[in-house]
Amino acid sequence: MLIKKSAAGAEEILSYGMPAFRFHSMLVYYAGFKNHYSLFPASSTVFKKFEDRLKNYVTSKGTIQFPLDKPVPVKLISDIIKFRMKENLEKQFLKDNKKQLSKVK
Repeated sequence: MLIKKSAAGAEEILSYGMPAFRFHSMLVYYAGFKNHYSLFPASSTVFKKFEDRLKNYVTSKGTIQFPLDKPVPVKLISDIIKFRMKENLEKQFLKDNKKQLSKVK
């Protein structure tokens, strides 16, 4: 529900057998496991942007793990979602404008 609330306008889908959200392109994947739940932000820039705020969580190349026995970091997850939406909007803008510029010769 948190992702859905933070990602207004995003489409909830299944991709690679996992629940995910798409907003102009893939936004995030998420999944629950025995000892944690994970967010897969579909962007490596998230880890650099939120480096200080992620230091208390297990991370790997494309995954952020949140322990089940700790409160949900609502603000952090919401901020990551909003950051990803902005990234996707910027990519879409550049893609759209590249198409427009290629028509002008």
